[in-house]
Amino acid sequence: MAARMWSKKVIPSFQQWCKIRSYSNEVRTVTMIPGDGIGPEISEAVQQIFQASKVPIDWEPVDVTPVKGPDGRTSIPPQAIESMNKNKIGLKGPLATPIGKGHMSLNLALRKAFNLYANVRPCKSLEGYKTPYEDVDLVTIRENTEGEYSGIEHTIVDGVVQSIKLITEQASKRVAEFAFEYAKANNRTTVTAVHKANIMRMSDGLFLKCCRDTAENHRDIRFNEMYLDTVCLNMVQDPTQFDVLVMPNLYGDILSDLCAGLIGGLGVTPSGNIGQDGVAIYESVHGTAPDIAGEDKANPTALLLSAVMMLRHMGLGDHANRIESAALAVIREGKSLTGDLGGNSTCSTFTKAICEKIEYMD
Repeated sequence: MAARMWSKKVIPSFQQWCKIRSYSNEVRTVTMIPGDGIGPEISEAVQQIFQASKVPIDWEPVDVTPVKGPDGRTSIPPQAIESMNKNKIGLKGPLATPIGKGHMSLNLALRKAFNLYANVRPCKSLEGYKTPYEDVDLVTIRENTEGEYSGIEHTIVDGVVQSIKLITEQASKRVAEFAFEYAKANNRTTVTAVHKANIMRMSDGLFLKCCRDTAENHRDIRFNEMYLDTVCLNMVQDPTQFDVLVMPNLYGDILSDLCAGLIGGLGVTPSGNIGQDGVAIYESVHGTAPDIAGEDKANPTALLLSAVMMLRHMGLGDHANRIESAALAVIREGKSLTGDLGGNSTCSTFTKAICEKIEYMD
């Protein structure tokens, strides 16, 4: 989704962001992080669909498998960092993070490396893919850099570990401003701040204050504030009452997955991570599904719809609309669906059906 952005000293102005996004149809290079498990298969599917639509993009594949430095610490390979610094835009398949001490989360590392401070997840019902909920059309915006995911943990005494929740005024204002500008740019009417300031009065209280202050500068957008638990309760009762929701990191991690469940799961939910100076990484947020990797059973919908978001971000709206319309038409018709969508087609067949739709449109 195209998003208008930011003002304030620490945030690029809306005019600067428009300049960043005002690309012509000249060929642009995009960093491709295929990912693990089914990642390479769904990444290839997206590339085939982009080729069918003649999208003016060259892909630069990079490997983000951690490398160990002289100090013994692991980090993202320099080639991947250089590629993103140069291209500014990336598309990422799912990445696996082993559970246990010493294993870094590559997703978290990428967000920190490029200061991708806002995670944007549109959740919209797909016609033809029936779920218990209909007419869902909401967006979660998650602060992506701090909160409980700041990585500040230590052992106080044996058996007692302390994890610090970091909330800053700068990061809270930044994501609040993003949420209101996103609402304006995408014809949304309401922003709801999600919090637990009744319990965490200082940390969530600061986040809520920043949202309230930002709302004062955007009176054309309705502003609500709700406790996280109340939002979860109301969400499963009637998700149509929500529009744009903005929240701290951990709440966003949980609530965005809950919202994905309303429309059929992470396999059909797009996601984008937006940073400063035009840097953005769009991604599929589902798992790597190693049990079906290499079997041509994967569903590329989430990564494809994330790539559609990326195209709108890049100012390539015509291509975005064409690809999205083709994908949604194939899902609506129900003839070439992968197993998780209720069909028995392969990833290749699903991809081919979308390509044929695009060619028919031309």
